[in-house]
Amino acid sequence: MPRRSADGYDLVAIALHWLIAVLILGLLVLGFVMTRQSIDPALQFQLFQWHKSFGMLALLLAAVRLVRSLAVVRVKPAEGLGALERRAAHGMHYLLLTLAVAVPLAGWMVASASPLEIPTFAFNLVVIPHLPVPKSEAAEAWWTTVHAVLAYSTLALVFLHSAAALYHHYVRHDDVLTRMLGSRHRTVKTSIEEPGP
Repeated sequence: MPRRSADGYDLVAIALHWLIAVLILGLLVLGFVMTRQSIDPALQFQLFQWHKSFGMLALLLAAVRLVRSLAVVRVKPAEGLGALERRAAHGMHYLLLTLAVAVPLAGWMVASASPLEIPTFAFNLVVIPHLPVPKSEAAEAWWTTVHAVLAYSTLALVFLHSAAALYHHYVRHDDVLTRMLGSRHRTVKTSIEEPGP
């Protein structure tokens, strides 16, 4: 299928971007709170369930955003960026999207590898099945570490990404940030890009 090339982000991309961003930050905060030793066990169970529910939603939205970015719409770099800046922006974009998929996927692996086999009640509506992986305390501990390392790496990159966007907005005065904010007065021009050989 031909891939569309756009000068800016459409409403779908903008909505996905901010929804995923809010989910990631909320999940990081929730993950910190729910692992406190002093928390009530009943409340902790509920927080874990909400963490897993929103994590599944983040996984779904991030996967859609990643596939859409890779196969459907290619957004042209902002004007005024040098070659190195373009490569850095491109790399950061896909690294963050990959982590947005990998972090909840690792969390799913934690629940799936746990010998306790606690079910995941997504928003108290449906049970999310566990992945078919071996269950052991060692496997659960390993995936817990992977999940935490990926989550903290994502947090660091989010801060770096945000700082870069603010730098471009307040110091460079370009449209790097405003392109992702959307505007009633901005039109997104698109063209068809045929797939390469």
